[in-house]
Amino acid sequence: MRKSLKTSITLATTGALVLGGAAFGISSAQAATPAIHTVSSSSSKIPAPVASVPEVLGGSTAVKLDSGFTDALTSLKLTPGVSGTAKLADGSVSFPITAGSVTYWSPDGNYRPYVQGLLNHDDSGLTLKGGDTTVTLENFVVNPGSSKLYGDVLVNGKVAVNNAFLFELHGGSLKPLQLEGDNAILTGTTVHISEDAAGLLNKTFGTDAVKRGLLVGTATITAQIK
Repeated sequence: MRKSLKTSITLATTGALVLGGAAFGISSAQAATPAIHTVSSSSSKIPAPVASVPEVLGGSTAVKLDSGFTDALTSLKLTPGVSGTAKLADGSVSFPITAGSVTYWSPDGNYRPYVQGLLNHDDSGLTLKGGDTTVTLENFVVNPGSSKLYGDVLVNGKVAVNNAFLFELHGGSLKPLQLEGDNAILTGTTVHISEDAAGLLNKTFGTDAVKRGLLVGTATITAQIK
């Protein structure tokens, strides 16, 4: 399914950034995950977005790891690391964006979800090592419209699950979109362990300490738009 998510992204060939442009067409992958769209009673039309990035040219998704998460890893004797092109430094882990599109409506309006799109992070991931066992979570696909992050799970290098629902994304503390140079920046979304990921990690490491909703950290998405 990860491949189908990637190939379903429609990449426009014109205008990397459109301000106040036409409404964004939802991909087939997003349609597979129902989302509630609310518009004002005075109009049934989708409002114009604040910004539309039909083709993300690069950038990264970075997560500032929460101390509660790192403390939990320490108590479980798990050591975090990275795979592929990911980087871990100064308490943050970052994953390069390899493809995607994103559209942003004003959070002050009544259209929901006000951030939609798909962002792929191929060939990078997060590792958790305990004893002779290393779990790798990689090839992330962020779907802000459904508030979910999917990825592949490997145990000691062998695929255990493809396209697992790994993390829940909570946007209650999301800050307004920032435009800085060639980048569109969204920061403030909190990342939490999903029930599926908690079950996988507990089973693999022989514990029941990993709980759904555990705060992993706060994400910053920097999307290169030109």
